[in-house]
Amino acid sequence: MNKSEIINMLDDLEIKYRIINHPAIETIEAGNKLNLPNSDVILKNLFLRDDKKRNYYLVSLRKDKMVNLKNLQCSLNSRRLSFASENDLSHYLGLKKGSVTPLGVLNDIEHKVKIIIDEDVVDFSVIGIHPNENTAMLWIAPQDMCTILKDNKTSIDIIKI
Repeated sequence: MNKSEIINMLDDLEIKYRIINHPAIETIEAGNKLNLPNSDVILKNLFLRDDKKRNYYLVSLRKDKMVNLKNLQCSLNSRRLSFASENDLSHYLGLKKGSVTPLGVLNDIEHKVKIIIDEDVVDFSVIGIHPNENTAMLWIAPQDMCTILKDNKTSIDIIKI
């Protein structure tokens, strides 16, 4: 799904959202320079894999939070974790570097990618994520995002990171 298809889906499901188009950004730091509204609830999203490339994870957390991959590995009962390649990002999520978002799993027809959400995120009234393109920011309730992903048969775990 691309940005237009995401917006159409949200409209069809009557989910409240706000979207702002902006120049392409590839990092949280670049996004911070745009001074977007509600910038404190924009998520950082990491696309990870285990060392055997058997398990893929999209980890969403507050943009200012650091992740210790060894601790996360233990929490997930996983083999050693590292960042997935740009080829894997394109293959499984249909995304480009800098566009990583939980909504990318809507393109994961194999249902290979598990979503991991930091428990802090579910307390937000709204979160900022890319709508599968890094030229816009979408603000949506985290509960609505989780509903969309669960309806897609996506595995979601909410854990303390």
